[in-house]
Amino acid sequence: MFDFDREIDRSGTMSLKWDKYKEQDVLPMWVADTDFVSPPAVIEALTERVAHGVFGYSRPSPRLIELIVARMKERYGWQIEAQWLVFLPGVVPGLNLACKAWSQHGRGIITPKPVYYPFLQAPGFNDRPLLTVPMVEQDARWVLDIAELERQAPSADLLLLCNPHNPGGTIFTREELEAIDAIAERHNLVICSDEIHCDLLLDQGARHIPYGALSPAAAERSVVMMAPSKTFNIAGLCCSFAVVANPRLRLKLQQAMRGISADVNLLGYVAAEAAYEGGDAWLAAQLDYLRGNLALIEAAVARWPGVTLARNQATYLAWIDVAGLTLEDPIAFFEQAGVGLSPGAQFGDAQFVRLNFGCTRARLTEALARMERAIMARLK
Repeated sequence: MFDFDREIDRSGTMSLKWDKYKEQDVLPMWVADTDFVSPPAVIEALTERVAHGVFGYSRPSPRLIELIVARMKERYGWQIEAQWLVFLPGVVPGLNLACKAWSQHGRGIITPKPVYYPFLQAPGFNDRPLLTVPMVEQDARWVLDIAELERQAPSADLLLLCNPHNPGGTIFTREELEAIDAIAERHNLVICSDEIHCDLLLDQGARHIPYGALSPAAAERSVVMMAPSKTFNIAGLCCSFAVVANPRLRLKLQQAMRGISADVNLLGYVAAEAAYEGGDAWLAAQLDYLRGNLALIEAAVARWPGVTLARNQATYLAWIDVAGLTLEDPIAFFEQAGVGLSPGAQFGDAQFVRLNFGCTRARLTEALARMERAIMARLK
């Protein structure tokens, strides 16, 4: 029904991902958008709205709000209220607004490390000390160092959490989230949980638990940020939302937004509504395709001496440890081989590279072949 093998020419479309290596024989496997055509329901809704011809200021439709509330209940057993929703032009602005809204000058903001790099930047952008807690490998999964979180917590007001984690793809278990929440309760931490990849679960035995769904008390001290952007490949339309149960936290967020955060654009709302209304069959097919892509990566890494990959439970982003290759500059090494990856140093660990496998299987196969030739040539 859906053709994920279809090659889409993104040249000449002002694509951030593809323009980086314009007119170079380098396959772009870096920034986190996919090369898949968005769901038909999204394209049809956007086409109809564009035909209307007027693109003024907008707000979310009652139907979009209903769909989000229903989605939280159906997928996660989480009963939220419509008034808890605060719409944002992106999760990254949301992280920065979180720093502004729920932390005090001189008090730290805790982030995991390695982590999606805006987490590492947001505290400094808001004149707050950055406190990091390492992600450690445990049973082939990347998890938060709970003892270190306990040590850092007294100096902080806010923890920026990423679940599923980017990079690494960990889906945190209930027990892991409850251990974090116990520390948050003891030290009066607000939890801002970026859950933008929550629909992209590749491990069929795992379940995503929104932080606010842990318990009524966890909901009161947390803000969950989500978006249809990564799930349905509509990131460029900039529509995200925060679920904020606590009215005091919600007011502080709304106050922090004043005069700074732009409204979501009209087409972002339209796409989000269409995706949540009619995109789930497409999503299921995409997940099956991504699981096949991940299997190719796992098989390739198993052949490569000095390279490892922990269990990638979610996202289309493989977090690959290349320390055993002793490369001075991993990104330059693979660019010379014709593959453009994200540098681990950007996320907090230079011995890794991040590979975006949200692409056709043919393109992924070619990228892995290029990487393999370069690795094997180095090891001769």
